Amino acid sequence: MEPFVRLSATAVPLRAENVDTDQIIPARYLTAVTRDGMSDGLFAAWRFRADGSANPDFVLNHAEYSGAQVLVAGRNFGSGSSREHAVWALTEYGFRVVITPGFADIFYNNALKNGLLPVVLPEGTVNMLLDLLEEAPDTVVQVDLVDQFVRLADGQQIGFQLDPYCRQCLMQGLDDLGYLLSKGAAIGEYEESEKSF
Repeated sequence: MEPFVRLSATAVPLRAENVDTDQIIPARYLTAVTRDGMSDGLFAAWRFRADGSANPDFVLNHAEYSGAQVLVAGRNFGSGSSREHAVWALTEYGFRVVITPGFADIFYNNALKNGLLPVVLPEGTVNMLLDLLEEAPDTVVQVDLVDQFVRLADGQQIGFQLDPYCRQCLMQGLDDLGYLLSKGAAIGEYEESEKSF
């Protein structure tokens, strides 16, 4: 997966709480066995009208948020079923970071294993970000995984926490298996030293 170290990008305000994985990508898009095409179904019930045309009321269809790589949403993002496809849809669409006051556990872990940085910030801070992004869609958000902070254009800097192992894997672009394979030489040396016969 693509390493994540630092990002400066615009952001989309999704003013919704308890966004579940079926809302992120409806079940009818889960027939594929690869990640290709998952972004077609991202927020499909909200992005598209019944006739398949774009819903002009949905924030992802607003031109001023085109190309954003950060999604800011309300608490309990990614609840519902454990479908990894939800993370695949977000990353294929172009998001590298989701900021909320809290994630569903399975979604949070799926995000970390698929190169999507889940950032938890206090609810008041997220509400401030939502207001700011609605007022000024061209706002650039800096996300620094090295020093673990989000910085706004006015210099405001907000720290966040991430498990050190997950942080290291994201920065190196490794999932669990990739991390294990990166230690192959050390594992081989240990196995040689432990041979009993």
